[in-house]
Amino acid sequence: MNYPVETLLDTRFIKVFDLQYAPGKHYFDATRRGREDLVAALSEEQFRAMIPDAVSLCVVWHGPGQEDRMLLNREYRYPLGQFVDSVPAGLIDPEDRGKDRPQAIRDTAARELYEETGIALGPKDEFRMVHPCLFSSPGLTDESNAMVRIDLYDHAESELTQSHAEGSEQFNGFRLVTREEARRMMAEEPISVYTWIGLAEFAK
Repeated sequence: MNYPVETLLDTRFIKVFDLQYAPGKHYFDATRRGREDLVAALSEEQFRAMIPDAVSLCVVWHGPGQEDRMLLNREYRYPLGQFVDSVPAGLIDPEDRGKDRPQAIRDTAARELYEETGIALGPKDEFRMVHPCLFSSPGLTDESNAMVRIDLYDHAESELTQSHAEGSEQFNGFRLVTREEARRMMAEEPISVYTWIGLAEFAK
């Protein structure tokens, strides 16, 4: 990026920059990143290896004698003014950004799983990377999420709790959906793009 950048808004969780890509031409970028870490300033090599802002989790629940189900949170989303069904997700902490990308993503996934569901990863549980860096709306923001899949075994539903939620997070229970229900949600329900991707991973 070799054009002027002007800071228009700088808060803890969101910033807005004016990317002046040509004389008199302005493009506004909403981001979680600081000026020194803007995605627009990365080389192609850095862009392909970048650590995303956050991690979203497709959590598949395997219960004895039961059909596989996917775990969703009922979470309040302030910009929507509504509770919506969401995959567990959370920001990668600054202290995790010094790790290599796979480790930063895995550690964040394990932490968010525990904070939002009360489930600690066990020895039989499986972790798999679905995609290391997805962009939600690159015409407006450089926000990025990794998508991972966690398969849970030998856990009781009584372990589920949202009591570890922090800050502004508001939850209102869980939903365990079958593949048929997941496909219906993908076609009908208002959900985030990351939740849609998680449902697609589960339903395929």
